[in-house]
Amino acid sequence: MSPTTWFISGASSGLGHALAQHVLEQGHRVVATAPVVAPMAGLADGHPDECLVLQLDVTDGHRCAEAVREAEEWSGGIDVLVNNAGVDIIGAIEEQHESDYRAVFEVNFFGAVALTRAVLPAMRGRRRGTIVNISSMDGPASVPGNGFYAASKSALDGFTEALWQEIEPLGLRALLVLPGSFRTGIEHRTRASGDPISEYAVTAGAFRAIMDRATPDMFPGDPARAAEVIFKEALSPTPRHWLVLGSDAQRRIGVKLDQLRADYEAGKDVALSTDYPGSGEYAVL
Repeated sequence: MSPTTWFISGASSGLGHALAQHVLEQGHRVVATAPVVAPMAGLADGHPDECLVLQLDVTDGHRCAEAVREAEEWSGGIDVLVNNAGVDIIGAIEEQHESDYRAVFEVNFFGAVALTRAVLPAMRGRRRGTIVNISSMDGPASVPGNGFYAASKSALDGFTEALWQEIEPLGLRALLVLPGSFRTGIEHRTRASGDPISEYAVTAGAFRAIMDRATPDMFPGDPARAAEVIFKEALSPTPRHWLVLGSDAQRRIGVKLDQLRADYEAGKDVALSTDYPGSGEYAVL
């Protein structure tokens, strides 16, 4: 296999760092990006000719486009974009400050949008390229106390599903990764927003309490193993669209699918009753 170039956001820690390390170990090139570059120095030191480290805050659209240009000039072309940068701010929907939940969307959703739009022109020109969007089990299966994070990931899910339908006829690909709780140190980076409201103590408050006492043992996912799977899937000649990672993600998404199927089947007659009579056969979608 010829060496490929991977552009990875959020590569300073966690899954992004593990993936960058694995890609480099397999003999490929990595453009490792994050707001703070110091934690990525070891990647470049260990692979000086194959790793380019760039400072990048994905909420800065101009810098996203500039970083993609620098990466293209350095490598000759980005083969795989991994939108991994993400933040989580917890609290009930009523509790959280607007500035905080907007910040979650700026990183988790709009940052991915900016980088995707920046890489697409060159990928289209080469008729080759893969976009990997790191979502979460919370996208399809939300929990109380993490609603805005889940909403940002759900937005990324819908964006990615539309994306692959748009780009696959052009020879490009998109992969949506739905990880569970991985041992990435996220418990040290997650904070709560707003003052607790007592009425939410048993719902969102319970989630706050769990995160307050979170330890690595509470996160079953292994980032190194996830990196191996993502690498293999992104370069697979027979790609899939959804990639669920982690036993907790498999369980929670499975429960959600069962619930959705049950409500879908129970509501079939109601759904059909709301059409104009005889118009269903002319539906455009």
